Amino acid sequence: MAGGLLCRARDAEAARADLIGGPMPRESLFARTLVELADSLVAEFDVVELLTLLTDRCVDVLGVDAAGLMLVGPDGDLRVMASSSEAMRLLELFELQSREGPCLDCYMSGRAVVNQDLAQVNGRWPRFAREALAAGIRSVHALPMRLRGTVIGALNLFHFDAGEMREDDVEAAQALADVATIAILQHRATLEAQVLNQQLQHALNSRVVIEQAKGMIAERAGLNMELAFSALRNYARDHNLRLVDVAEAVTGGSLAPSELGRADPAITI
Repeated sequence: MAGGLLCRARDAEAARADLIGGPMPRESLFARTLVELADSLVAEFDVVELLTLLTDRCVDVLGVDAAGLMLVGPDGDLRVMASSSEAMRLLELFELQSREGPCLDCYMSGRAVVNQDLAQVNGRWPRFAREALAAGIRSVHALPMRLRGTVIGALNLFHFDAGEMREDDVEAAQALADVATIAILQHRATLEAQVLNQQLQHALNSRVVIEQAKGMIAERAGLNMELAFSALRNYARDHNLRLVDVAEAVTGGSLAPSELGRADPAITI
């Protein structure tokens, strides 16, 4: 059944090419793909759409029959993120469940696994090879998604027939994987920077509220600023509250300065 799905997917792509007057030359499509992947470096993008584009274009540009991509999650486990067909997705899920296959070996070693004839792997991946052969897959390849020693996943490429992948196609596949990796890591860095900026802004805003609360306490309780902060801090500790929440209660009028209680002159800011 899986092999039939893969064949139908390939036939559908051929029909689409006929409708538009023939496929785009491989070199042009490869260059266009690199541009589209690189666009994500400077604009908001959908990670899943990016990875789906990558797998689809691998089929178009590299002449493989199916492609899929796995990325490592926050828990350290690989996840299927994109596939050129439903049959490919199911086969990759089986690869993860059986804990064996080219993609896992590629990810663990950080090195490419290419030109593996599943009929002659001599027990390297017994369960995966049996399932893949039943799905019509004969040869497999996997390229690491890596940048400067950081491996975040692997790109799977499958052929229906036996035979080696040309060296220039392997290099092209790695180039596509590298550009996608840069885009993903750049996206992660941007998100982390946004979180850091939000945390910093929250800290700055909190400090403003605390200073306002200190001024109100100092004025109404007749304390200097050091003792006013001490009273504010002690109240927060005694009631297991955040300092900024107590300060907001004071500035908002729900907590009177007279209710704060003791002030420790040793605690200053």
